[in-house]
Amino acid sequence: MIVNSERILDWRGKVIGRIETDHEGNKFVKDFYGRVKGKYNKKANITTDFYGRKIAKGDQCGLLLNMNT
Repeated sequence: MIVNSERILDWRGKVIGRIETDHEGNKFVKDFYGRVKGKYNKKANITTDFYGRKIAKGDQCGLLLNMNT
């Protein structure tokens, strides 16, 4: 269940994506079209891409919108 949804804007103010947070603190990154780009697992404290590959330790969701995965 999503409890928070944050729009991500580029420097012109155009929406480029969204970060949705569930009730456990996990985050899901979606691009402009609603396609999942990756997620942050709060319990494991890692950010993974769409394929489940570890991208970084900690919450690095902003990086996922700039990646070509």
